Amino acid sequence: MRRFLAFSEATLADAKVTSQQYQAMLVIKTSVARQIAVRDLAEQMLIQHHGAVQLVDRLSAAGLVERIPSAEDKRSVLVALTSAGDHVLEMLATIHLQGMLTHEPLLAESLSQLRRLASLDK
Repeated sequence: MRRFLAFSEATLADAKVTSQQYQAMLVIKTSVARQIAVRDLAEQMLIQHHGAVQLVDRLSAAGLVERIPSAEDKRSVLVALTSAGDHVLEMLATIHLQGMLTHEPLLAESLSQLRRLASLDK
């Protein structure tokens, strides 16, 4: 597990994206209509609204997301990936998938060990 996490952090650092930014981009990409309200992003990311606003600010400054005024609620702002953000996310997701497949035996062993530990406590 630690090897994969180290691999992931190095991959994200090379792309100049934090783990939280990557997670936010995944949430946005998988949302209905590929856009999400900031309050919903905060809820899905398990962070405070102001934290989500700051996260979107950083992603926007990097050119990875754009803010779109909501047509339904003038007080609400939607967030969508830009074409650059979509490209970065696709590249990172591909690398992460390859990394997970490469580390699959180690990840499976980690799960087995966790199962054994969990059953020891019962």
